[in-house]
Amino acid sequence: MGSLEIEATNGHTTAPHKNTEKSEREKKIDDWLPITSKRNGKWWYSAFHNVTAMVGAGVLGLPYAMSELGWGPGVTILILSWIITLYTLWQMVEMHEMVPGKRFDRYHELGQYAFGEKLGLYIVVPQQLVVEIGVNIVYMVTGGTSLQKFHDTVCSDCKKIKLTYFIMIFASVHFVLSHLPDFNSITGVSLAAAVMSLSYSTIAWAASIEKGVQENVQYGYKAQSTSGTVFNFFNALGTVAFAYAGHNVVLEIQATIPSTPEKPSKVPMWRGVVIAYIVVAVCYFPVALIGYWMFGNEVDSDILISLEKPAWLIAMANLFVVIHVIGSYQIYAMPVFDMIETVMVKKLNFEPSTMLRFVVRNVYVAFTMFIAITFPFFDGLLGFFGGFAFAPTTYFLPCIMWLVIHKPRRFSLSWFINWICIILGLCLMILSPIGGLRTIIIKAKTYKFYS
Repeated sequence: MGSLEIEATNGHTTAPHKNTEKSEREKKIDDWLPITSKRNGKWWYSAFHNVTAMVGAGVLGLPYAMSELGWGPGVTILILSWIITLYTLWQMVEMHEMVPGKRFDRYHELGQYAFGEKLGLYIVVPQQLVVEIGVNIVYMVTGGTSLQKFHDTVCSDCKKIKLTYFIMIFASVHFVLSHLPDFNSITGVSLAAAVMSLSYSTIAWAASIEKGVQENVQYGYKAQSTSGTVFNFFNALGTVAFAYAGHNVVLEIQATIPSTPEKPSKVPMWRGVVIAYIVVAVCYFPVALIGYWMFGNEVDSDILISLEKPAWLIAMANLFVVIHVIGSYQIYAMPVFDMIETVMVKKLNFEPSTMLRFVVRNVYVAFTMFIAITFPFFDGLLGFFGGFAFAPTTYFLPCIMWLVIHKPRRFSLSWFINWICIILGLCLMILSPIGGLRTIIIKAKTYKFYS
């Protein structure tokens, strides 16, 4: 590989270097940072990573979201989201190597190119951090909750153990796994996670069919008041937005794939993305539609709760969720580790060392664990974070960057599509946090800390 191809934008200096060759120190740092260290990924790595990043445990909440949206709007929003996010994902993959000889290895580097050095950082980094840290906290809660359900299902007569301890047990795995240095080294974890997500989705819809349509099932809205119905609708929008959120780690995943002018990285990456999206459709649509069809508006916010029996199957599904969430946590944590380590090494001039990595990553895992234990109301948090940060980074930031960089002709098809995505994304961003916040407030009234 020529020096030009390895040359990446230097994320944290304000002015680009005069010389094209990087200084020895910077090259050493890039070889040490988790995202730019190895470029030998295969297209199927991108498929695993994207499935793991995209199919969250949020899929189990889709039937409940459907019950708050109703048949018509629900199906429309699911399909629209699938199409829009696939389109914005394609834009991200295309934009990764739009400037000849450069690769935008991180979301914020693309942001800096589109919006300018300073503004790009201010626009992208806070949102990306909210998404990634938000996902990590929510996954801590999900992992802990699923472990607890597994324990309670397998051993229903045992002494009940507090959720706090289960979150701690779940976190203990990450105190070990977080020390895997880069994306390619977590491929095994990611593959296991991707297989698990397919498995528990299949269990969820197959077991629903097995149960059959419940007696006097109803498909109307459950809330008594109009305002309740509207707020629930908003919250469900956030849940759906959260379900399609793999965009925050797309460029970082693509950065691990080798690239030459003849064979750009976008070809294998896109192949992986298409496979991943087919898997996403196979996971999402059957669960959402069959789950709602069988249980109607009585469905729980986690479909596995509605399917109490057979116990061994539900226990197994919960265990699969735990394994999947372990993989997802790592994929979302990697860009955060990369950012923290970049700041430590480039801004604060620490030496790149294993010790630095050990301290940074343990502190981060401990932080997400502590927040998860403090605020474990799961579905409200989903709607809130979903709207707040997922909508921009998934639905409309890629479109804005595309308009800024590609400058499609006014009123051309591309121009229209992008503006439609931006408008829909903005609506999502404004509406769904409202619903999520209301859910959190209602839950918080009866909540006791560390109970």
